[in-house]
Amino acid sequence: MAANNTPQGCGANLDSIYYNLCDLTAVWGVVLEAVAAAGVVFSLVLFISLLAGVPFMRDKNRRSSVALHASFLVCTAGLFCLTFAFIVGKDFSTCASRRFLFGVLFGGCFACLLMQCVRLNILARRDDGPQAWPLWLGAVGLWLVEVVINTEWLIITVVRHPQAPLNATVDIGRAAATPCKIANADFAMALIYVMTLILATVLASLAVMAGKHKKWKKEGIFISVAALLSVGIWVAWIVMYVYGNERSGDPAWDDPTLAIALVSNGWVFVILYSIPEICCSSADDESEEDFGNDLYPSRGVGYETILKEQSSQNMFIENKAFSLDEPNQASKPVSPYSGYTGQLRSSVYQPTELALITKAVSNASEPSFDMVIPRASANSVATSGSSTPSTHPDYRNATHVQTNGNSGLQRTSQW
Repeated sequence: MAANNTPQGCGANLDSIYYNLCDLTAVWGVVLEAVAAAGVVFSLVLFISLLAGVPFMRDKNRRSSVALHASFLVCTAGLFCLTFAFIVGKDFSTCASRRFLFGVLFGGCFACLLMQCVRLNILARRDDGPQAWPLWLGAVGLWLVEVVINTEWLIITVVRHPQAPLNATVDIGRAAATPCKIANADFAMALIYVMTLILATVLASLAVMAGKHKKWKKEGIFISVAALLSVGIWVAWIVMYVYGNERSGDPAWDDPTLAIALVSNGWVFVILYSIPEICCSSADDESEEDFGNDLYPSRGVGYETILKEQSSQNMFIENKAFSLDEPNQASKPVSPYSGYTGQLRSSVYQPTELALITKAVSNASEPSFDMVIPRASANSVATSGSSTPSTHPDYRNATHVQTNGNSGLQRTSQW
């Protein structure tokens, strides 16, 4: 008989409280299970992406939001995980986790969003935000208030006033005092503090629009849209959970209503806030890098200009066919070190004019039989009477000393 009561898609040895996870006839459990599992994976991926991008964040105002955003993603992943507690059947552990973690996880998400709004309000007006640790401690303080409220409420309703188990099939030893025996209106009233955080987040996000620095208003818009949609989701599930299901007389939709509220609100947080926030941070970092690279754009331009000038100068040298186009070499400046050979000036022999004259006088007495370049002489022109100068060597003029009747001795050069 037990095998005949097993729903389609579930195993024969599976506990009855887990039938909603595999029952193909109850499609809502399988669909919500898949969507919640995808939300958990996606939240973890965003969490890792956020932490991996911290070393590349150069703006300190961006870094100040990392701790809040990481805590927000952890609470969002917890919302998706809590969905499984509403899909499975009711027992002591599942009912206790529902009543305690529902408000605690939502309180953590909206506490982080509220502190993000405080940070953005300061940045939108001063363009210089506070440090990360005061913001994170403020979010922790707001979150601890909801933790204290839920803890006290759970202790009072379970320990001091235990209730009989709702499910008759559940053993008495398993749930002697189940926390699931509570009115729907009481469950909603226990979340008043979370509703206050939601309204404060909406008002604080709208106040960001009054700032003068437009760069930070974009993040304020993301928070505003996510908070407004959260308000709509909370109004819908409270009306359905408190009034709709009781009016219709079908309390079986209580668990699906809360599970749908968790999944839908979690995906609103991921799609409308987390993804745009991470994309906006990475886009701002890339724009800062591009701006830093454009600070010195003349380097590449100047280098290209030098290459163009050298190519234009080499065009005249490489093109041998057009010799008239070559630039004037005399007009080019010559380096004063172009004739430098590396030798010291003292080691190079440079005769002076006095040394040359002394050498010529000492060699005057010695007859020179060196070859003399023929030159034209006035005597040869006078004696020959022709206009053509003689090209024969004149050894009489080759002597260094000749006699002149008027001036006596006269020394002439060899040339």
